[in-house]
Amino acid sequence: MLNIAAVLCIATIYVRYKQVHALNPEENRIIRINKAGLILGLLSCFGLSIVANFQKTDFFPVHICGAVLTFGMGSLYMLVQTILSYQMQPKIHGKQVFWIRLLLVIWCGVSAFSMLTSSSLLHSGNYGKDVDQKLHWDPEDKGYVLHMITTAAEWSLSFSFFGFFLTYIRDFQKISLQVEANLHGLTLYDTAPCPVNNERTRLLSRDL
Repeated sequence: MLNIAAVLCIATIYVRYKQVHALNPEENRIIRINKAGLILGLLSCFGLSIVANFQKTDFFPVHICGAVLTFGMGSLYMLVQTILSYQMQPKIHGKQVFWIRLLLVIWCGVSAFSMLTSSSLLHSGNYGKDVDQKLHWDPEDKGYVLHMITTAAEWSLSFSFFGFFLTYIRDFQKISLQVEANLHGLTLYDTAPCPVNNERTRLLSRDL
């Protein structure tokens, strides 16, 4: 499911990148920020795939690297998109979208700080050496409170990501996507292309 989520996030991030680029074709500053956001978003999705394929109990260092990519690059992606929203108001959209995204970024930052602080204290060595491999916790266990804070902060961080993607709904209602198959020849042999009268066949046509 995390791998599927990563693929869907890549599609969403790429569509958002193309939309911002189309809305600001001559704004060099926005174009540069937009490209940075695309790279950060793709790195975050790559980290999510690492988290999915390398379990915590089997490959703890790799799992942590994936989590840092997912949450770290994802948080920066949200910040970049919020900056873009600020740059594009009020010409492209209103201030309401910017303020909503800014609140989500603040929520993300508070959750990330809480998770990093509690996780660092939990893995400091004062609560045993097996906390990395421990799956079941009891209230009387040492470090139980820090474990619960870390878990709650991680879920809170994830929900801030979900909420941020939901803010794209109104933006994506203003665009439509098409897939076309362009015919460049009358055969499939590796020869010089045959002239075709600019025929285009829609891959997702109603006649299929």
